[in-house]
Amino acid sequence: MRPSGRAPDELRPVSLERGVAKHAEGSCLVKFGDTHVLCTASLETRTPPWLRDSGRGWVTAEYGMLPRATHSRTDREAARGRQSGRTQEIQRLIGRSLRAVTELERLGERQIRIDCDVLQADGGTRTAAISGAFVALVDALRFLRDGGLIETLPIREPVAAVSCGIVDGTPLLDLDYEEDSRAATDANFVLTASGRIVEIQATAEEEAFSEEELMRLMRLARIGCEAIIAEQKRVLGLH
Repeated sequence: MRPSGRAPDELRPVSLERGVAKHAEGSCLVKFGDTHVLCTASLETRTPPWLRDSGRGWVTAEYGMLPRATHSRTDREAARGRQSGRTQEIQRLIGRSLRAVTELERLGERQIRIDCDVLQADGGTRTAAISGAFVALVDALRFLRDGGLIETLPIREPVAAVSCGIVDGTPLLDLDYEEDSRAATDANFVLTASGRIVEIQATAEEEAFSEEELMRLMRLARIGCEAIIAEQKRVLGLH
């Protein structure tokens, strides 16, 4: 039995609340159980210098954790004067995940910057951030469309992410912190609505895992991402 009482293939309660930030063009407060992340999308009328005059847009992301998002206070990275390698890796993952489902050539020479701020962490912050960031991105694109700046939403399909792991020999979906801290194998999956793979991150924390174990985690991830995407579609009114 999992500490939460969930079945091995059961997500934590997932909540996606739109429009929570008054000034952002798109926003979403995403909750995967006790992991809460505020995602905001900001429109900018400029692109990175290397995209200038290309006619293409860009989607990028920043990620951070509030000092008391975890059990003990962590100094702000701004106070330290540099971002950790973990932070840089996660925000690049979020950006890649969103660009994989965005038709950048239809965005025009604009940039959408996604900020993902972890308010409370209980495992799976990067996967929650990706899933909520997609909702914020769609609402920012709707802001552009409704303002007559683009004709249709330049989105190929929804994208979501979920963690999986092997704990005490059992493959589990959507690990909370207690499970993640004991996992022999830890993996994050980013999948699209059509089942295509954006990224897989899988690591053996103890004993190396087999191909069959990876496939078992993949099957769990498909169950989880399908449920998250169904909720994204519901709150966004997508068909």
